[in-house]
Amino acid sequence: MAQKAILLVEDDFLNRRLSKKVLVLNGYTVLEAKNTKEAMEILQREIIDLAILDIHLGEGEQSGLLLGQLLQEKYEVPFIYLTAYDNAAVIGEAVSTLPYSYLTKPFKDSDLIASVEIAIRQSAGKHIPKMMVKDGEYTITLPVTEINFIESDGNYLKFHTDHKTYKLRSTIKQVLETLPERIFLQVHRAYVVNKTKIARYSVSSVVLGDVEIPVSRNYSDNITKQVV
Repeated sequence: MAQKAILLVEDDFLNRRLSKKVLVLNGYTVLEAKNTKEAMEILQREIIDLAILDIHLGEGEQSGLLLGQLLQEKYEVPFIYLTAYDNAAVIGEAVSTLPYSYLTKPFKDSDLIASVEIAIRQSAGKHIPKMMVKDGEYTITLPVTEINFIESDGNYLKFHTDHKTYKLRSTIKQVLETLPERIFLQVHRAYVVNKTKIARYSVSSVVLGDVEIPVSRNYSDNITKQVV
């Protein structure tokens, strides 16, 4: 199972690295951003389980409060605030964006981990990215975590899940631009697999359940470097 991924948005390099160290030591994958622009780029390509936001992200930068509002309204990603601000006005504005927690600096490592674990548990299953696919003549919303593998079939892609196969008129290249790199891996010009679903693998094939998928020579390095 993939580690939970945390987006850490903090403009101060030292504070960011210290927080990252604590999170990594507790088994989390940490994606770093020093401002809203970098955070948005990560959100476009990754599944994020939780975001940790500093409220003040430097002069001339959008505040963490605005980013929190975006996470709540557009991305549906749970988040907590880490900040040096403890006045009533800032706290009130922060609370209005519906964070899962609010920690004032300096804070204990144990308080950070407790806040993260509580937020992830409370938000479990509420913020799963989805994509539109075809189920016969109907269009449905498919959580990307349900996808086992994707197969190219002419002008269409087949999305294989445990219970059903869906279709979409698209290409491997196009769909890879919308799927999280942390979860999905291309192993062949015609196949993309969900890394968390791989039961076993070699340089020539991967096995997901009772399905064996070929690995082409051009993508064999992807297997040895990225599958854990």
